[in-house]
Amino acid sequence: MHVLGIIDRGVDGDAVERVVDRVVDRLSRTGRVGVVRYDATIADGTPVQTRDDGGSVALGGDVTYDLGADGDWTATGTGLTVQDALDRLAVDCDYAVVVGVSELRYPSIAIGPEAAEADGDDSQLAVIDAPADLETAFPTPDQGDADDGLVAALEATEPYETLGSLVERVKRSPKAERSGAIATFTGRVRAKDAEDDARTEYLKFEKYEGVADERMATIERELEDRDGVLEVELYHRTGVVEDGEDIVFVVVLAGHREEAFRTVEDGINRLKDEVPLFKKEVTVEDEFWVHDRP
Repeated sequence: MHVLGIIDRGVDGDAVERVVDRVVDRLSRTGRVGVVRYDATIADGTPVQTRDDGGSVALGGDVTYDLGADGDWTATGTGLTVQDALDRLAVDCDYAVVVGVSELRYPSIAIGPEAAEADGDDSQLAVIDAPADLETAFPTPDQGDADDGLVAALEATEPYETLGSLVERVKRSPKAERSGAIATFTGRVRAKDAEDDARTEYLKFEKYEGVADERMATIERELEDRDGVLEVELYHRTGVVEDGEDIVFVVVLAGHREEAFRTVEDGINRLKDEVPLFKKEVTVEDEFWVHDRP
């Protein structure tokens, strides 16, 4: 699932909703869309927070989320966080649009006269003054051209995945009827190795663009060539990942548990050994790139 934020930078609510409607309409032509709405005025969870590096946002409070472009299914959760809603939508949706959060770690469109102040933010796909400027930022494709500017720009960003979304994906495989096992691995940020260690606040991952994704796809294909292995999904987050958050997932659909367990272990080992990912660790006392450490 790809996540897109709609950020209000000094426009009225009607203008924001017009942009949301147009974005959802465009995305729903390609896949299923979930809309997450955050209301800070009734938030009873963790307030919105951002670090100076822009890498993390904690979102709490009440949200509603809709499934389907026509809003035919809605649910409201008291105390449900934006993260909770995204985790639920990731299982069923191709896209999620987040409305009402002033800062996001995900790609976003900023709207309004104050939008230019945030221009240059790498996470922003577009900065527009008014809803009508959406077409200029993401032009409708010419006749006969299947590419849509908004869809192409959003799908060029890192997808939002959870262990649940990857498991559901392999369950929907045409080969699933031959499967008797699904094995998974989840890697997460460890606060400490030992009791006396300085606490890790977060890790920051960067990847060798293009090469990392290509290598991960190659590993998946090679593992799927094994007897009894039906589907393999590898996913590694980039950017800032905080203490306690998930970093990496390996999901294997297989005929039997033996090949499932063996392939999960080989999958995470090969990912760590062969995929060009660079890790920066930030503790309460220091920060350093792990590959620079002896």
